[in-house]
Amino acid sequence: MASPTFDQLLEAGCHFGHLKRKWNPAMAPYIFMERNGIHIIDLYKTAAKLDEAAAALKNIAKSGKKVLFVATKKQAKQVIADHATSVNMPYVIERWPGGMLTNFPTIRKAVKKMTAIDKMSKDGTFDNLSKREKLQITRQRAKLEKNLGSIADLNRLPSALFVVDVMKEHIAVAEANRLGIPVFAMVDTNSDPTNIDFVIPANDDASKSIEVVLDTICAAMAEGLEERKAEKVDVVAAGEAEAAPAAPKRERRRVRRNDSAAEAEEATAEAETAIAEEAE
Repeated sequence: MASPTFDQLLEAGCHFGHLKRKWNPAMAPYIFMERNGIHIIDLYKTAAKLDEAAAALKNIAKSGKKVLFVATKKQAKQVIADHATSVNMPYVIERWPGGMLTNFPTIRKAVKKMTAIDKMSKDGTFDNLSKREKLQITRQRAKLEKNLGSIADLNRLPSALFVVDVMKEHIAVAEANRLGIPVFAMVDTNSDPTNIDFVIPANDDASKSIEVVLDTICAAMAEGLEERKAEKVDVVAAGEAEAAPAAPKRERRRVRRNDSAAEAEEATAEAETAIAEEAE
């Protein structure tokens, strides 16, 4: 698992915080200094916390569980979508649908509705509708796809949440906290880290900073997924190896039985011959 160096974090601008007057006192342990009225984040702590979060997410991915990526701010949308897709994880980059976690069954119904519309278009039912009905259903499908298309494969609650900008995504964080779902987040100097399980102190406004953090996180998750595949292959190979020696054992038993039968026949024949000779 490759971790970014201090220089890489520095070049990406991960150390830039917010104005001093906008800071949250709870972020004091992660602030290195103040320069020109702007707080500077301690990158050594950023690197340490990033490694800790990456290791935890690697274990989650290795166990086959899902991590939901959340970022609705403009500079993070595309970065989140690309990285989450690379590790086959669900993501939310449009408006956070309220109750997505706490009212998950209702969200699943909306996803099933989208699937039903797709089925209508394939089996010919869609062609029998009027032009107005087609237009309404098409608009509804586009809206559902925009808001819920990226979580269509999420059949159960995610095992963890990865959030960029906890202030903007406070509803998602609150829902995860209520359900006991661990939250991994990039936290800037103006945010409150008390409700975050794995804090990554870093600049959450620059796309380069977000990309460096996500590169590390997704690389670790990809490693976890590869290890999971390798373990499955080993289990299958071990099962085949255990099943293979069973056949020869049976053959040996059969040979032994055949040998004993042949010996018995020979002994009987010898006895009959001896009796015949004595009678003569």
